[in-house]
Amino acid sequence: MPTTAPSPALVELARVHGVATEYWSWQGEHVLVSAATIVAVLAALGVDASDHDRAAKRLAEHRDSEWRRVLPQTVVTRVGVPRQVAVHVPHGSRVEASVELEDGGVRLIAPVDRWVEPRTVAGVLTGEATVELPGDLPLGWHVLRVETDGGPSSTTLVVTPQRLELPKAVQRDRVWGVMTQLYSVRSRRSWGIGDLADLADLGAWAAGHGADFVLVNPLHAAEPIAPMEASPYLPTTRRFVNPMYLRVEDVPEVAYLSAAERQLVEWHGDDARRLSEQDAIDRDAAWAAKLPALRIVFRQPRTARRERAFESFRAREGQGLVDFATWCALAGEHGLPWTAWPAELQDPRSPAVVAARDRLPEEVEFHCWLQWIVSEQLAAAQREVGDAGMSVGVVHDLAVGVHPQGADAWALGDALATTVNVGAPPDQYNQLGQDWSQPPWRPDRLAELGYAPYREMLRTVLRDAGGLRVDHIIGLFRLWWVPKGRSADEGTYVRYDHEALVGILALEAHRAGALVVGEDLGVVEPWVRDYLTERGILGTSILWFEKNAGGAPLRPESYRELCLSTVTTHDLPPTAGYLDGVHIDLRAELDLLTRPVEEERIEDEAARERVLQMLRDRGLLRAGADLPAQVEALHRFLTWTPSRLLGVSVADLAGDRRTINQPGTDKEYPNWRLPLAGPDGQLVPLEELVDSAWARRLARSLGGR
Repeated sequence: MPTTAPSPALVELARVHGVATEYWSWQGEHVLVSAATIVAVLAALGVDASDHDRAAKRLAEHRDSEWRRVLPQTVVTRVGVPRQVAVHVPHGSRVEASVELEDGGVRLIAPVDRWVEPRTVAGVLTGEATVELPGDLPLGWHVLRVETDGGPSSTTLVVTPQRLELPKAVQRDRVWGVMTQLYSVRSRRSWGIGDLADLADLGAWAAGHGADFVLVNPLHAAEPIAPMEASPYLPTTRRFVNPMYLRVEDVPEVAYLSAAERQLVEWHGDDARRLSEQDAIDRDAAWAAKLPALRIVFRQPRTARRERAFESFRAREGQGLVDFATWCALAGEHGLPWTAWPAELQDPRSPAVVAARDRLPEEVEFHCWLQWIVSEQLAAAQREVGDAGMSVGVVHDLAVGVHPQGADAWALGDALATTVNVGAPPDQYNQLGQDWSQPPWRPDRLAELGYAPYREMLRTVLRDAGGLRVDHIIGLFRLWWVPKGRSADEGTYVRYDHEALVGILALEAHRAGALVVGEDLGVVEPWVRDYLTERGILGTSILWFEKNAGGAPLRPESYRELCLSTVTTHDLPPTAGYLDGVHIDLRAELDLLTRPVEEERIEDEAARERVLQMLRDRGLLRAGADLPAQVEALHRFLTWTPSRLLGVSVADLAGDRRTINQPGTDKEYPNWRLPLAGPDGQLVPLEELVDSAWARRLARSLGGR
């Protein structure tokens, strides 16, 4: 494999496939990508460029690729904007076009008088006709059809909003809310881990103090068997929900258990509730207690009304739910990873998998049932926080990708690029770069599939949601691909069709009545934030990261309006810990710094002091103020910005100081395993949090009651 600079043919081949051959680092340095990385990334896209001749051949094939297809793989357009579409047919062929609308209606489409020189493709003289889609097509998923002398052809047509409008409450005024890692917010009734009943209780408390939303970590499903991945950002699937968050007692069928069955459920609950006394979240132990209790409830006969509701859910979720439930059943039988299963079970469409599904019908049904029950409890949580006064309600979080050995990697096949990982190039806070161990979407296959996997994922996540935070939304524009076996700084960027991905996101959010917040931190091309603003997608501002062109802390009036502004984020310590510099100590301890620790500490202390001095200059903070006063002033500062959404971390409401997640680590630090605690490190159950004078005081700093 070449290790030198790429040849001109390889550079051009990379360009046409959206693979970057150069980029600018976070320190402003121009970086040339090695030929070895480019070849490996192209291979992940199904393009063999392992030597000069192959690269030249693939480039020649690509030049004719659009002309080999009658219609584009997918057409994505905006409502109100006419769109011309090329149709490639044998030269001189007739072309009749129509749009089959989502509601069953049909619109005839007239061809456009536009001459394009024909060309010979695969020995056939091929012409290019043009049809124009009118601007008055309705929002939605339609089908563009053409009839030619060669027969019928069709492609997916998606009409997306020009702009995703904010909910009316957010249009009228600024709103604020709480942000939480749900698993960490344990009540005395939860089974060792925060659950959806705790979410509803937390949301109702926050609503009572004037909050309009509660933002949670990704609730995507993890492994159905131990060990369960701790990171909510490395799920097995992004389409379905982790049933670990279920509150067993809230399943309606519990009411009909016999006394003996109810006693068994209570015994499992007693075992699980003792886990809440531990200093670390034990997902495996919590699930080991919850799973047998849920099986008892599952075996309880359902009423005709409930059975109809279950069947309706299964019909709505279709083959995707069946695939996920089958994968869970097979994982229970054969263990994980699935790549160690018998070869015939590694293809979800194989006869062996169909036979296994027929052999394990109750287990497949059980995992479908779990998704139905968790969907019901999510809907109830959203309904209850709305009844308590929240105008937005639950805002879900969409992870960047999925586990390489998860259900999606099994079910979605080559829609994911499995020989590379998603990551991030080196930056100020992760100077070695990051490898997130997630296979990315293949942009070419997404288009070929009409973006169906992406659409289905969004629809499930947005159902019963007031909003969606998209982690690393820059990944809808470009993603850092790291070839497996290489270090994180040996990757490169791969481009995506952002007009399609952002447009479809806006369409599905519009239909759900939800707002969208894009986490647009890190290395961001300047035009991207303007584009997201144009499409109605809110950005993200973290107070510590906001600086002007000269590097000074950004004045509040200069913050973005279409934005969620917060003091901290889950990749930093809570505010009290950050003010004490615990992040520097931790990164030094874990050997994550590329500069001497004292140099890092001096620079970090100076940066924090510049922020605090700005607060003093503005009259928000008195000289010599203690740590709680500093935390309060930082949050009050946010109210001076024009940002439409403000957020406060539940960890800050509790006074916690510990880092939730340290990027760049795995087993070296208990990432995603820390339950909510106070300033002294003592556990704080939800009942104590909602009775806390400090929590009420900090809520008031954002305009709460």
